[in-house]
Amino acid sequence: MIHRKQKGKLVVISGFSGVGKGTVVKRLMEDYDHYALSVSMTTRKPRENEVHGVHYYFVGDEEFEKMIAEDGFLEHAGYVGHYYGTPKAFVEKMLEKGIDVILEIEVQGAMQIKEKFPEAVTVFITTPSAQEMENRLEGRKTETAEQISGRFDRAVDEAECMDKYDYVVVNDKLDECVRQLERIISQKPDEHRFNPAFKKRFVKELHEIIAKRAAKKAEKE
Repeated sequence: MIHRKQKGKLVVISGFSGVGKGTVVKRLMEDYDHYALSVSMTTRKPRENEVHGVHYYFVGDEEFEKMIAEDGFLEHAGYVGHYYGTPKAFVEKMLEKGIDVILEIEVQGAMQIKEKFPEAVTVFITTPSAQEMENRLEGRKTETAEQISGRFDRAVDEAECMDKYDYVVVNDKLDECVRQLERIISQKPDEHRFNPAFKKRFVKELHEIIAKRAAKKAEKE
């Protein structure tokens, strides 16, 4: 990892479930040496194969609330009965060293960061279509049909925030997506800015899939 004289950039990456955000970020950090990934803190229990300090810092409610009281987070939010937040100290330390810090966070937290740090580069990653998103979620075989349907319900709300991000990047081919992301962060080009037509089409597809999944569920009941 290199250290540069200028202050690092704060990079916020969000996206729908199943778009491959984690894979994209992992490859970005493997291919370029000026990034650090901020590890979020959460009060939920670790899932299988998740490692404390690598995937998340897993803490109890009391410790998390103490950090809130001490202004220890850049952003924090409650989601599905648990807290999630971005510890401040690590991020500030890396930025001062000239290292670009990636925050892979949900829309709610991203909007907090955007308000507090308007200079941050915000990127929303999506699949080419809602159908491709469904294919990837089902292909993982890690969630029930009901859980996947819940992801789509949530995606409708997330899509409404798409236009609040500086850039929207389609993760179709991984190598190309990573190159686009690096160029956006380093150069801030005009390409890949928000496209209202893309959002309109994607939201329409989301509603069609939600209706299809609801009808399929009703047939089984």
